[in-house]
Amino acid sequence: MAYFQCHNLSNQYQCSLRFSQFRAKKAIRCEERGYLGLDGRKRLRILIAGGGVGGLVLALAAKKRGYDVKVFERDLSAVRGEGQHRGPIQLLSSALAVLESIDKDVAKRIVEAGCVTGNRINGLADGLSGDWFTKFDLFTPAVTRGLPVTQVICRIALQNILVSAVGKDIVDNNSKVVDFADDSNKVRVILEDGRHYEGDVLVGADGIWSKVRSKLFGAQPAHYSNYTCYSGLTNFVPPYVDTVGYRVFLGSNQYFVASDVGSGKMQWYAFHKEAPMNDDPPGKKERLLELFGSWCSEVVTLISETAEDMILQRDIYDRDMIYPWGIGRVTLLGDAAHPMQPNLGQGGCMAIEDCYQLILELDKVAQDGYDVCLSNEIVLALKRYEKKRMYRVSIVHAMSRMASKMLATFVTLEDKASCDSYSTRISTNIFASIHDLDDSRPWFVVKEKINIFFVCLRFRELELGNSEGFNCW
Repeated sequence: MAYFQCHNLSNQYQCSLRFSQFRAKKAIRCEERGYLGLDGRKRLRILIAGGGVGGLVLALAAKKRGYDVKVFERDLSAVRGEGQHRGPIQLLSSALAVLESIDKDVAKRIVEAGCVTGNRINGLADGLSGDWFTKFDLFTPAVTRGLPVTQVICRIALQNILVSAVGKDIVDNNSKVVDFADDSNKVRVILEDGRHYEGDVLVGADGIWSKVRSKLFGAQPAHYSNYTCYSGLTNFVPPYVDTVGYRVFLGSNQYFVASDVGSGKMQWYAFHKEAPMNDDPPGKKERLLELFGSWCSEVVTLISETAEDMILQRDIYDRDMIYPWGIGRVTLLGDAAHPMQPNLGQGGCMAIEDCYQLILELDKVAQDGYDVCLSNEIVLALKRYEKKRMYRVSIVHAMSRMASKMLATFVTLEDKASCDSYSTRISTNIFASIHDLDDSRPWFVVKEKINIFFVCLRFRELELGNSEGFNCW
């Protein structure tokens, strides 16, 4: 199984008599906070703002390691509503491998509840003709490395599995974190109803509109992608369902994603380049048939077979990458740290990977026998987590923006030979950068292949006469 490489850092602090006495005093104060283990030693207490996928996976990992953990979620039913709004979540081999390493039983339940798509044809197609543009092999690299195969799962089902595994005593529903205070030996969160909780670490996993992020770095507007997204779920089973997992149909300033999600249902997303709507307008099906009515039958049929009340709309936002992700005993993960556009299906996967790296770094604090009240060791652990995740996440974030720009400049090529050559270059290098899980390069990309990919994109950009450029780094 692929795994994160962890680089041990030597302890840079020498324990003088005075320092030992200082640590002993801190230990007494921690015991008063009331979260000791059965052996009498203080357990690391992790406070998590947000009960989405990232927050729950981190809580599960912390619980499995015997840490004291608490999740504060404003409204679990709202998370379910968001799940309906956004549709199923794709779990790539990397994310599934992390879930297996955290809890094999939970990972098994997730796989059983999901729908495997990585064992079928997946890729890009022309929106007008329906002809394949390029195909991605997600099955071979997973199987050869002994990794789970890419699947999709209903967000509500995934949330229910994780909440059940974490425990409702740990997940505090109807509890919104609105503020926090970090001092030298603890962090205190303040909830909307006035309650306070103290812990050793606060992790903001509260999404793109994160309160924790705003408190850390100030409120900043999100970046509009120039696309709005219509999503639909239909009880229609197309004749190609046994051979095709997902397909992205491309057009000028619009594209359409269709995926089998199991149980006789198809999920689709229609992206169109336009000004933000900021609401869910009526007459969405009629609007979609105007936009996509001349496209291939696969697209038109999916829209036509979907009931009006099963079509939702939302504007697509992300945020610029920031570094660091935290200050002191507070850090971020998932969409709170690096919200990205959905066109690579990587947002949830990156959050799950974040959880694993973060828990590995916190493990070092506990395993090395440090008093967990000591701020320096915890702060160093959080910094290591951020540094080790930054490279991979930055590339995936940039590529999600780049993909949006590529799709916006798509044109049908009349020269099929040129089209085949271009698609081969793109598929080879996207695959290398996003799905490379070789154990000799865990969770990282091959820089040389990335450079080739950018050269390919620049060539194509000039070929299309795009003077704006792919300014996404």
